[in-house]
Amino acid sequence: MYTSRIAGMGKYVPENVVTNDDLSKLMDTNDAWIQERTGIKERRHIKKGDGNSTAVMGVKAAEIALDRAGISKDEIDLIIFATLSPDYYFPGCGVQVQDMMGIHTCPALDIRNQCSGFIYGISVADQFIKTGMYKNVLLIGSENHSGGLDFSTRGRGVTVIFGDGAGAAVLTRSEQEGHGVLSTHLHSEGKHALELSLKGPSTNHWVPQIIEENPQEDIPYYPYMNGQFVFKNAVVRFSEVIMEGLKTNGLDVNDIDMLVPHQANLRISQFIQKKFQLSDDKVYNNIQRYGNTTAASIPIALCEAWEEGKVKEGDTVVLAAFGSGFTWGSAVIKW
Repeated sequence: MYTSRIAGMGKYVPENVVTNDDLSKLMDTNDAWIQERTGIKERRHIKKGDGNSTAVMGVKAAEIALDRAGISKDEIDLIIFATLSPDYYFPGCGVQVQDMMGIHTCPALDIRNQCSGFIYGISVADQFIKTGMYKNVLLIGSENHSGGLDFSTRGRGVTVIFGDGAGAAVLTRSEQEGHGVLSTHLHSEGKHALELSLKGPSTNHWVPQIIEENPQEDIPYYPYMNGQFVFKNAVVRFSEVIMEGLKTNGLDVNDIDMLVPHQANLRISQFIQKKFQLSDDKVYNNIQRYGNTTAASIPIALCEAWEEGKVKEGDTVVLAAFGSGFTWGSAVIKW
């Protein structure tokens, strides 16, 4: 059986920097309040007229990943696109990327697993490559959160957290045993789905009905998050799924060279780091600069860690995510 490895990575974030002080002009908040609760100092937002969208940012990240992998677009066998903020309700962003990049008629698959989307995408790509069905898979995580947030005091608990951006990876076939993606581990618990959700518009609650109701509170077309409940579940599931990946491969915490957690909240990452007694050089966080970019957060962070020389050949890299659904997962990679 083949193995899969990450041959190249790329990232893109909009140029428009939005600081905590910028948000304080739109809602009742301040820099100290935001940093204390999330660790975030600034994030990037698409600016009207800059030409960006979820798919466009994905293409920009993908082009860098392909160049670094030394793989032509004509060699791509499968496109996987993870996002919760597609350009259109349908079709998905995968086929948009295919069109924008001029990729041939390979399949394009869209994944809707929110913050766990990139981990789910790695798992899907890994299975296709291991079986020999495909050789080169383009995996993208991209989000345009700023297009759907409530920039008022009512929405501050969610709005201050999220940013825009994209990350991409090219996974390719390898015959080198013990290297590449060693294992992936996926879970979900649907009974908590509405604790972090966007209820509408949906086919059960479409635009005319929302306009007719004109709700003043609990507006369904803005994201809702039960923050404390999400935090409590996240720290438990992060720990479980990281240990699951290590044990599967006969490893322990001391074998981790780099942990790249989903950038949900700096306090969650710090909790996990302290629990596992990992030094600062073994955990990569960039939420301070970009906020939570959901499906894009892990590929952006992993790409930066590699660019900065913090992920090197032979390193054991652990990726872990938790988010809406609830869904969570991990991937153990020998770089």
